[in-house]
Amino acid sequence: MEDSPLSRRRLLWGAAGTAGAALAAVGLPQLMRSEEQAKPALPRPGRKAPVAAGPPAAPRTDPSVDYAPAVWVEASESNYTVSDRPEAYPIEYVVIHLTTDTLPVMFAKFRDDAERVSAHYMISATGRRIAQCVRERDVAWHSGSVWYNYRSIGIEHEGWTDQPVYTDGMYEASAVLTATICAKYDVPVDRDHILGHVEVPLSTHDDPGTVWDWDKYMNLVGTARRRIKA
Repeated sequence: MEDSPLSRRRLLWGAAGTAGAALAAVGLPQLMRSEEQAKPALPRPGRKAPVAAGPPAAPRTDPSVDYAPAVWVEASESNYTVSDRPEAYPIEYVVIHLTTDTLPVMFAKFRDDAERVSAHYMISATGRRIAQCVRERDVAWHSGSVWYNYRSIGIEHEGWTDQPVYTDGMYEASAVLTATICAKYDVPVDRDHILGHVEVPLSTHDDPGTVWDWDKYMNLVGTARRRIKA
């Protein structure tokens, strides 16, 4: 896909971010507190306890999020590539992931220099909380493919492929985020550009799994995209 004129993209960014915030209907409670206390932990017997991570990375000069409903939970700079997208590389894809662990464990991994992994966004199982861990301009290490990493936004969803916990709230919050990204960067809303991790060439992962409802998700993304004024 050829890159669109940058001037058009810059005009889209402000409108897309504002519309995304209005459509998401996602509250902004403290990310690690109220909801974790309100809902039971996702069952996963036999899993090892996470290795304690080091202290959080120092905040960037500008820690503001790219997507208004999100809160900033920064990954270690050892786990992504600093860039200047879309000027440096066009953003052409959105890659859908499942965490296979709880959000606190994933945040610890993203902050652990040894893990060598990150994603731009994480969405809770209920869809009520969205965190941004890597700026959209930077390259998160999420797909297993350097080429796709440089040209995509990665979104993690709290859950496991063998335990369908995909709530309506998760689908809806994720769909609005994806639609906002598509509007901002002129990414087509189709299955050639909105991919599961398993669909990235040479991927060794199977997420988001067979119980992920792609028809439902793409319908939600399409509806949200139409509501965002280009």
